[in-house]
Amino acid sequence: MKEGPDIAHIAALIGDPARANMLTALMSGKALTVSELAEEAGVTIQTASSHLSKLDAGGLLRPRKQGRHKYFSLANDDVAHVLEGLMGLAAGSGHLRTRTGPKDTELRKARVCYNHLAGDMGTQMFDSLMAQGHLAMDGGDLILTETGVEFTTGFQIDLSILRAKRTPLCRECLDWSERRSHLAGSLGRAFLSRFEELSWAKRDQKTRVVTFSQSGAKEFEQFFAMR
Repeated sequence: MKEGPDIAHIAALIGDPARANMLTALMSGKALTVSELAEEAGVTIQTASSHLSKLDAGGLLRPRKQGRHKYFSLANDDVAHVLEGLMGLAAGSGHLRTRTGPKDTELRKARVCYNHLAGDMGTQMFDSLMAQGHLAMDGGDLILTETGVEFTTGFQIDLSILRAKRTPLCRECLDWSERRSHLAGSLGRAFLSRFEELSWAKRDQKTRVVTFSQSGAKEFEQFFAMR
């Protein structure tokens, strides 16, 4: 057997339909119980527990116990990054779920990708920050420029706190619906949180849809317009 990371093991964990549905549900960034994940996967609680044990052992989940309930969330940003990439690959290959509805359009417009903004508005924000010179590529790495620091602090985002985290400050994430990059990393998370604090936007925990108010959408366009 060749040496190196065993991607087949991780792929097998993600590849099971029930487990894939559970992981996708956790892309909202919200921790869910076994019963909630069982409902998402369409399996019994006993079967869901077995699947969750395998995902936990594989390092894909972070279990937490609070009171009588045990909650599960994705282990880290890396897991979410891989899942979003797989969604993009599936969409690009024509492997889409047959169940569609009104929320599909809303998901494509703006949604939560684990903890940051994705969809059309997410890629618009990324493209705008790049066009304005607030983000730049440096040797293959996405960085926040000097003007980006000024722009971000003007948005009342504390960069010293973000830089103290182990999560990369800026990171590209391939958007599954737009097939272009949106902003991930601790800065991507901070922007989405700031939009919520300003009452520009509100996330739907069940569908991952992010809904911008009329005034919030206007403010967003002002700050992240393509010039």
